[in-house]
Amino acid sequence: MEAHKVRTADDLRTLIQQRDLKQIKVGLYDIDGVMAGKYMSRDKFLSALDGGFGFCDVVFGWDVGDKLYDNTKLTGWQRGYADAQVRVIPESCRELPLEDNMILLQGEVVGRLEGLCPRGLLRRVLQRAANMGVTPMAGIEYEFLVADESNESLLGRSYQDIRPLGRGAFGYSVLRNSVNTEFYHGLIQLCEAMNMPLEGFHEETGPGQLEAALGVDGALRAADNAALFKTFAKVLAQKQGRTCSFMAKWHQEYSGQGGHIHISLKNAAGDNIFHDASQPGNISRTMRHFIGGLQLLMPQITSLAAPTINSFRRLVPGYWAPTTALWGIDNRTVSLRAIPGSNKSQRVEYRLPGADCNPYLALASALAAGLHGIEHEIEPDEAITGNGYLLDVPPERRLPRSLWEAAQTLKQSVVMRDWLGDDFVDHFAATREWEEREFQRHVTDWELNRYFEII
Repeated sequence: MEAHKVRTADDLRTLIQQRDLKQIKVGLYDIDGVMAGKYMSRDKFLSALDGGFGFCDVVFGWDVGDKLYDNTKLTGWQRGYADAQVRVIPESCRELPLEDNMILLQGEVVGRLEGLCPRGLLRRVLQRAANMGVTPMAGIEYEFLVADESNESLLGRSYQDIRPLGRGAFGYSVLRNSVNTEFYHGLIQLCEAMNMPLEGFHEETGPGQLEAALGVDGALRAADNAALFKTFAKVLAQKQGRTCSFMAKWHQEYSGQGGHIHISLKNAAGDNIFHDASQPGNISRTMRHFIGGLQLLMPQITSLAAPTINSFRRLVPGYWAPTTALWGIDNRTVSLRAIPGSNKSQRVEYRLPGADCNPYLALASALAAGLHGIEHEIEPDEAITGNGYLLDVPPERRLPRSLWEAAQTLKQSVVMRDWLGDDFVDHFAATREWEEREFQRHVTDWELNRYFEII
């Protein structure tokens, strides 16, 4: 049996028996979109298929540097860092072609900390969508840097003077992708083998920057593919002596790195309900209200699309990233790009998320906002037809300008508390406040160079 055909626990048992696997890799994604996992013995794993397994809840209680939060309530010293309960998801089974014959299974947290699990959060939003009679479809595209040197080499220079895989700004260059075939072909083959095929893959406009568009799928599968793509693109690069970075802005002179999300909705008959050929831009009433809800609530969900200090370095005018909650038809200067097309291709591109965001959280919050717009028939502003960067927008269309501000806006959101839950909103906001506090403790190179001698 092949991994992508597994649907049930019995299927998984058959696969393990056929391959005579002694170890199975399991993992789950944390708040920051980082995969935590371990190898599990065959007997232990088969037992976990029925009853789940324990995973220390510290994975929701520390930051990306494993430093413990001091401001969270559901996990921490006061809770003793007990085990969180995790259920295995049989249908998440993937091949691991870089680990001969190994398979990977994802898990979801259940019980006390279920409200914090990113994948579970998206699944619950999708259940509410199903109750509304719609099925969200999504495709996620990433811009990311490939450095032609190891992470150890970069770390030794404090990530200064990075040597990208290719010099100059050669967007869509066939020269570059024909020369650097080891990485290009390696990643294409890896994605095919892991059943997360790339729809498009090319050079972006910046040294070493590539763009990969993952194929459209149901929203949960699309988020799974996106999260796994980030993880295993890094694995492949490091096995080649290279390094991938998905941080939102790695250099002040170059465009940032987006994690754009394309969204559409299907009805029970499988029709795209964003499409109405009788309307301008083929934009249906439902699509208009989805845009209206997302436009209205975008400031409240900014921290889920821009979750790091560095995220806000990307959100500056003129660098292909949005700065306000505006929309337009096939307009890349605004946050919401309505893309006219057929019944198959009509969609909204949500351009606010950076490559650094957790795809489960960015997608869940975008769907929640858009579905809220449909429920309440929220009309968007008039579509922007020119350069959105040049417009003076009203206060309600301005996005938070810092991670701290974005966290406060999320905490105050009644709608997001309804859709995402109080536990998640309070915990996630606290983790973003922690991140801002950690940053404020440090002195940057810019400050030293600017002030050390002259001030």
